[in-house]
Amino acid sequence: MAHPKRKISKTRRDKRRTHYKAEAKNLAVCPTTGEFHLPHRAFWHEGKLYYKGKVVMEKEVLA
Repeated sequence: MAHPKRKISKTRRDKRRTHYKAEAKNLAVCPTTGEFHLPHRAFWHEGKLYYKGKVVMEKEVLA
């Protein structure tokens, strides 16, 4: 296996890692409910599953 000939300093290591950044996720607003959700994903709101502003499925309530 390859081994480094010299120790990489913390500064040099950290300079290389400056490009790794966390980004905020893009959120879309549902035209029907006004809820924020991930784009191109179905999401639950008040017991109903919405996709593209339409109800796809409803949760069954077990009694």
